Amino acid sequence: MFRNNSDPKLPAPPPVGRSSDPIPLPAFSPEATGSWFVLHTKSRQEKALAADLERLQIPCYLPLITQNRFRGKRKVSVSEALFPSYLFLRGTREEVYSADRTKRVANIIDVPNQERMDWELRNLWLALGCGATLDPYPFLKLGRRVVVRAGPFQGLQGFVEERLTWDRLILAVEMLGQAVSLEIDGSLLDPVD
Repeated sequence: MFRNNSDPKLPAPPPVGRSSDPIPLPAFSPEATGSWFVLHTKSRQEKALAADLERLQIPCYLPLITQNRFRGKRKVSVSEALFPSYLFLRGTREEVYSADRTKRVANIIDVPNQERMDWELRNLWLALGCGATLDPYPFLKLGRRVVVRAGPFQGLQGFVEERLTWDRLILAVEMLGQAVSLEIDGSLLDPVD
C-alpha cells in the first residue's frame, strides 16, 4: 500500500493493525486523502496550530515527546514538539491556505516525495505510539562542520566524517594539508551554520 517501487532503498512500512499500534490519527487513516505539506510555524505555535486544525477538521500530525524540565527547584514533565516549529498537514491546497489564515504559519513547504514522507511520518507515529524514547538528534551530513556542545571536548570544532554508531570528528589544519580524527558520540555534536 505504501511501497515505493521507484526507490529501492525505501523499505516497506511496518505492518499496521497490531494490538500495540497507537490509535489511528485522521492523517494516517486508510480514508485519508490529499498530499503531505510541512508547515513551518511561528515560534512556539505548533500546538496552537494543531488545535486550530483539529477544530477545522483538517488532518495533521504533530509528533510530541515528553521532556523533563526544571522550573525553579521543581522538576516538571512537559510535552514538546519533536521537531520544533514544524507541523505536518495532509490535505488539499485549500486546507493549507486555511491553515495559513490562522496567522500561525510562517512558511508552507511542498513535499516532492509523498510516499517517502508518508513512510517516515508513519514510522515516527508508530514508534511514539509504542512508547519509544526519541531524543532530538541533529541530522549531520558527511563533511558538515560541527561543534562539540558538552563533555571534555566542549567547544571543539571540526567536520563529520562517518555516520555510524560513533561519529568521527575530523580536526584539520588545511594550510598544512594534515588532519587528525577523533571518535565522539554524535549526540554531543551540533551543526555550525
